[in-house]
Amino acid sequence: MKASAFDRAFDAGEDVSGHVDWAQARRPNLEARRVNVDFPSWVVDALDREARL
Repeated sequence: MKASAFDRAFDAGEDVSGHVDWAQARRPNLEARRVNVDFPSWVVDALDREARL
């Protein structure tokens, strides 16, 4: 399948997963980085509530 046909099928909402070699798939730039951030306590409380959902 040519890239243009793949793009058209994808844009049309068709299932293109059969045309993808998932063994070769990669997801770049997902390495984790640790950072220190100070949030007000209400933000931390809201994040905790969301995490429990």
